[in-house]
Amino acid sequence: MKQRDFAHFIGIDISKSTFDVAIIENGGTSSYVFENSKKGTNAFIKLLRNQKIDLKDTLICMEHTGVYGMAVISKLIEKNANLVVEMPIKITKSIGMQRGKNDRVDAVRIAQYALKNVDELEPYVPMPEILDKIKVLLKIRRKLVNSRADLNKYPNELELFSKELGKLAKDNLKRINKNLDNEIKKVEAEIKKLILSDDRLNRTVSLVTSVTGIGQITALHLTVFTNFFTRYDNPKQLACYCGVVPFEYTSGSSINRKSRIHPMANRTLKKHLHMSALSAITHDPDMKAYFERKVEEGKNKMLVVNNVRNKLVHRVCAVVKRQQPYVKTVV
Repeated sequence: MKQRDFAHFIGIDISKSTFDVAIIENGGTSSYVFENSKKGTNAFIKLLRNQKIDLKDTLICMEHTGVYGMAVISKLIEKNANLVVEMPIKITKSIGMQRGKNDRVDAVRIAQYALKNVDELEPYVPMPEILDKIKVLLKIRRKLVNSRADLNKYPNELELFSKELGKLAKDNLKRINKNLDNEIKKVEAEIKKLILSDDRLNRTVSLVTSVTGIGQITALHLTVFTNFFTRYDNPKQLACYCGVVPFEYTSGSSINRKSRIHPMANRTLKKHLHMSALSAITHDPDMKAYFERKVEEGKNKMLVVNNVRNKLVHRVCAVVKRQQPYVKTVV
């Protein structure tokens, strides 16, 4: 957020049925509760208007809560409000150790966070409608794939101890598996239609999938989570967000552990990049040679795979920045 003077700082804590609002002005704080609905958001805007709080001079901050925050965010975007949507853990870490928790107190803490970090905050940039639709379909596909995997885990395990019982379980799951396969294909077909309907999305997916190992689903996840690759300043930031950057862990002479990746990452992207890395090692001569060379040097295989994931992120960022497809090195 560019440095500027705000007369009011508002923190919003969202829950499924309500949202709490804390307003900081002139050193004082006031709190309110509204219904998390269109009616409630209109009442919130009316309150600001009645109290002569100009949205142009107000910074509003809230946590990212997925679908629960859609009504409030949509209304504030419509009103051209100065809005910041932060990850909950970022606000929690910034505030430090706190005792006790309730929605009213959390709203106050969010408002205080906005006041304290105003010069470092980035304004919220909504995703284009096409990405919102893709995001929904990707989540549905992910749930269907996970359901299929969970469903088949039992007969696969059962077959290890009794082939007859395992076969019985599999035979009775055939129809369900077929239905799940068909539903997944339908969702994927709908995703492809959306890709072809939008030139920017189609171009981005084509560029990203030109990198060996990156499939269409991985490319879409990267595009959605980065809002067309705009939510990072450099490839290392994106790699860190994906959980593929190892961090040093040393202190003085007594603590000297191996560098490790941090568990705080986007697990969906990390999972897809892992599969992409395995594919790249198999089908990309450069990656295959790199993997084999490092393993021969005695490096841990998973460490090398993680390095490949990191390299893939950098390659993806490069093709998107240059707007040119990846060209394989001729060996």
